Amino acid sequence: QVQLVESGGGLVQAGGSLRLSCAVSGNIFSINAMGWYRQAPEKQRELVTAITAGGSTSYADSVKGRFTISRNSARNTVYLQMNSLKPEDTGVYYCNANYYRDSYSLDDSWGQGTQVTVSS
Repeated sequence: QVQLVESGGGLVQAGGSLRLSCAVSGNIFSINAMGWYRQAPEKQRELVTAITAGGSTSYADSVKGRFTISRNSARNTVYLQMNSLKPEDTGVYYCNANYYRDSYSLDDSWGQGTQVTVSS
């Protein structure tokens, strides 16, 4: 059983900052990549940012220059530093882990989500 536990969401004014954390635990052979997704009300879930096992990162255009993903591999934890937040960043943020259950079987697991609300 693989579990992802997120923390760090909350209410912040526009221009403010928040830092999200996601800790992965359970029976994992290795992590292939981790990412943060978000879902705004009445919108589809979208990929915000991701980081691979090799440390490569990618960002949605809407958050480039404002958000930074990082990780602590030893602790199987990924972070999302969000600066210069805008009201349109509001949504439920989900952590995702793409991992190997063994040497050849890939699988995905999701966190429960954490609410981020940015007031104008």
